[in-house]
Amino acid sequence: MTSDNNKFDLYEQFKASVEERGWLIKEYKEINYGIQFCLVINEKKGIIRIFEGKKGVRFDLSQVKNLELLSLVEGIITNSNKNPDSKEKNNTKKSKYLDDIEVFPDELIGTDESGKGDFFGPLVIAGVYVNKNNLELLRDLGVTDSKKLSDKKIADLATKIKQICPYNIVVIGNKKYNELYEKFNNLNKLLAWGHARAIENLLENNDCQYALSDQFGDKELINKALLSKGKTITLFQRPKAEEIISVAAASIIARNEYVNRLIKLSYKYKLELPKGASTKTIQIAKQFVSLYGKAELENVAKLHFKTIQHLED
Repeated sequence: MTSDNNKFDLYEQFKASVEERGWLIKEYKEINYGIQFCLVINEKKGIIRIFEGKKGVRFDLSQVKNLELLSLVEGIITNSNKNPDSKEKNNTKKSKYLDDIEVFPDELIGTDESGKGDFFGPLVIAGVYVNKNNLELLRDLGVTDSKKLSDKKIADLATKIKQICPYNIVVIGNKKYNELYEKFNNLNKLLAWGHARAIENLLENNDCQYALSDQFGDKELINKALLSKGKTITLFQRPKAEEIISVAAASIIARNEYVNRLIKLSYKYKLELPKGASTKTIQIAKQFVSLYGKAELENVAKLHFKTIQHLED
């Protein structure tokens, strides 16, 4: 079932796979740029659409609300794409299909990081497990992307989210961060390792089938970093994942932890270490070096940042 076919060919292939299993398709109709129909499996129903556009043909499963039904449909699409002559191509299409989903399951582990763009302070990755019981509570709190919130609001929301949801925080302190960056020589691999750890840690005590993270680098990086439990889940990745409430909650917890850690470092070294990587950051870094020496930077800063190059000016 590849996008080399038109929408009608894809529908006929999907229909044949469904009927082989004794399942039912009904309420077929043509819609703008596509086809819509209802799939019925063991009294479970879901609306499926197939769209055809400039980028090819794709499935839209955003209206399949039942998780068991969604999983079965995913299996049909995935198995139909298993062509040994075009493995790489079809794997890419599977990932694209997962990212095209607009409505995610209510039960979801969301992950996000903070400190990635900050010269001073650690890298923090947080994971939050959201389900039907706590989803509405998070909405009522006004949980949204941490980048839209003040530090004070983030601190308040982080406390409340921790009371409502299972969560996990992975803190990579500066010394460890610099060691890992030298080992991986790639920030995206380091991020993937952290996201995978947060997911694995949450799966220890929470039975969940789905996780969502922001998309960065090669989409296979997190999958490769997951261990045995993590490899059993469906991992979604998409740009601006903070629009989804589970990831927004993770972004708030991660940012709050980063800010608190930065404050502790500032107190320890009696110097207000700024966020970000601005001109002010360079000025404070120079002050830090004059007080404590350049070698001590590995304990408070990310040494691969270009900020380091300005310290000799």
